[in-house]
Amino acid sequence: MRVLILGGTTEARRLAELLHRTPGLTLTSSLAGRVASPRLPPGEVRIGGFGGVEGLTAWLGEHRVDALIDATHPFAGTISFHAALAAATAHVPLLALRRPGWVPVAGDDWREVGSLEEAATLLPTLGHRVFLTTGRMGLAAFAALDDLWFLVRSVDAPEAPHPPRMEVLLDRGPFTLDGERELLRRHRVDVVVTKDSGGDATAPKLTAAREAGLPVVVVRRPPVPEGVPVVGEPEEAVRWIRDRRTFPAAG
Repeated sequence: MRVLILGGTTEARRLAELLHRTPGLTLTSSLAGRVASPRLPPGEVRIGGFGGVEGLTAWLGEHRVDALIDATHPFAGTISFHAALAAATAHVPLLALRRPGWVPVAGDDWREVGSLEEAATLLPTLGHRVFLTTGRMGLAAFAALDDLWFLVRSVDAPEAPHPPRMEVLLDRGPFTLDGERELLRRHRVDVVVTKDSGGDATAPKLTAAREAGLPVVVVRRPPVPEGVPVVGEPEEAVRWIRDRRTFPAAG
């Protein structure tokens, strides 16, 4: 059985670890290549795009893929829709692996928006010192906000256009609650902006913001393409794969 994982997330790496060395299974993980030094999963890895829907469809056919797992970031919407179209064209079963989104709790002051542009429009009414944790992509949405100061945290350095008053913090999760508390205090942050990425690695900022009484602008994640089954844990994806093929016993 040949499985292709569209990865780049913690869940994708965990899935690859669970499937690696499974007798009778050939596994390939595909990374977009947007991070300079990605954490590589075990097994075969390819880096770079496929060339749109047609390229991915051709790759599925040429490599005789039996199952496709879309374990990309919840906000990597384009590749998810390409995967749905390519899988349907190539008649390859497709599963989406998505970590559950965050849920507000008592004391949270969340302002949910549908896009980075909506977040930028709302920000001037909420504060002046912004902790922007949406990554280096999409900073153009905030480039016109020259009255606000931004602390931008990302794995790699952002490129222009970006906010004119900006300090960049290059870092990679997981982050600790104590660290997030100190970061908000040291930089005198009065509003936080985040995407609803879900997961535990970057969630401490939400707790720190709640404790400090700060508003948090939360960008809602795009929907999974219609008709694609979704699971929230790598172990569930393993069961989905095993339901489609009986593997020979180890040894």
